[in-house]
Amino acid sequence: MSWKKAYLETRVLSASPVELVNILYEYATLGVQDARSSLTYGDIAARAKAISKTIAILGELESSLNHRVGGGIASNLARLYQYMRERLTRANLTQSDEPLAEVEALLKTLGEGWQQIGREHAPTSDDSRPGNTMTGWSVLPPMESMTEHSSQSWSA
Repeated sequence: MSWKKAYLETRVLSASPVELVNILYEYATLGVQDARSSLTYGDIAARAKAISKTIAILGELESSLNHRVGGGIASNLARLYQYMRERLTRANLTQSDEPLAEVEALLKTLGEGWQQIGREHAPTSDDSRPGNTMTGWSVLPPMESMTEHSSQSWSA
């Protein structure tokens, strides 16, 4: 196992639910940036691999949505994740940067929002006791899903 995969696995296993979402957005954004770089250099295989990883991450994010609890927000995020997957597929087929740039901007915006949530809901000394979790969040991936995939479909 490379040090990057080991680092990611450690990060995932020790992360809060909000941090897990932040990690997904971070790696999705990195995937799009890798795809854009590969497109610039004409590396078709690397571009396709980076896009595939990003699509897999978006699938993880979408599958973690709790529509019952999240209501309209979860539905809107599901539509946005589907749209981004379609744009990534279009970018791969047409070898164009515009859809990649659009998806990168969307991911950065969503990621910034989740980073803000993480800052606002960072555990305090009272919140760090066992069993005190943020179960009210409607769009968090299940921990077992994150750890199963940490070194598979979306690792660096």
